[in-house]
Amino acid sequence: MTTLATQPETVAAPDSASHFVLVVDDSAMDRHLAGAIIQKMPGWAAQFASNGIEALTQLGTQMPDVVLTDMLMPEMDGLQLVQAVRSKYPLLPVILMTAHGSEDIAIQALQKGAASYVPKKFLARDLGETLEQVLAASKTKMQEARLVQRMESFETRFVLENDTSLIPPLVGHLEEDINRLKLCDPSGLVLLGVALHEALTNAILHGNLGLSSELREKDEKEYYRLGLERRTQEPYCNRRVYVTARFTLQELTFIIRDEGNGFDPNTLPDPTDPSNLGKVSGRGLLLIQTFMDRVRHNETGNEITMVKHCGN
Repeated sequence: MTTLATQPETVAAPDSASHFVLVVDDSAMDRHLAGAIIQKMPGWAAQFASNGIEALTQLGTQMPDVVLTDMLMPEMDGLQLVQAVRSKYPLLPVILMTAHGSEDIAIQALQKGAASYVPKKFLARDLGETLEQVLAASKTKMQEARLVQRMESFETRFVLENDTSLIPPLVGHLEEDINRLKLCDPSGLVLLGVALHEALTNAILHGNLGLSSELREKDEKEYYRLGLERRTQEPYCNRRVYVTARFTLQELTFIIRDEGNGFDPNTLPDPTDPSNLGKVSGRGLLLIQTFMDRVRHNETGNEITMVKHCGN
């Protein structure tokens, strides 16, 4: 008895196709339907897998431009496949084929990183356009990733008045830049954001408005009341906070300078001293020093430089 090795199903000759779709579906009829639609698209070809596990095996040998997957399949469903592809091949887009009964899983898959979806009943109408749109977006992401690897430095600057409501959007903007450039993992990005928030708050409240931590320890309401009052009084109201963010592939540098009277950095309490952990005055500095890799103040105490190494 002779056993013949099976080859992946293919639609359109590989040498005539410039774009490949891996169609994943446990229904042979639905695989054939999707393949027939792809065959009619100039420059496109399809290969097939009957479930997510088989699809991941094929991805290890030949990388398509797009994965098109059913949602409800045995062994590994579409949601699990999306998660696996995002983990191993983050730039490879996945399009969902949704049928009645798979809507909830499809929403979860989109939240987990699927690029788009096409209802099976509208496959003939919408699949071609969806593939073209997703491929165009994917190529842009890949080109951007190549471009980032050639980045020498990226710098942005801001000048803030003494309004703490500007801090969250500024931190969010910087986090978006860092995330877009893939310079920090998501968990590290959260901690970095906390440190930035603390440093900016210190620059406005303690630096420009001259509010003391001792006052906050004694009377928090008076502390914030005085802050609001000083925002409209000279010389406080004329002071600004200057923010410089400089990124390279190796490290992220943040320089925050206020126009307050400053302080002697040598008098800063040790935030890691157990006796200081419960004090409001030491909390911000503790978080900054914990979440950043290097922290230093200038001699006059009105400028802080924080450095975070990329990749940690």
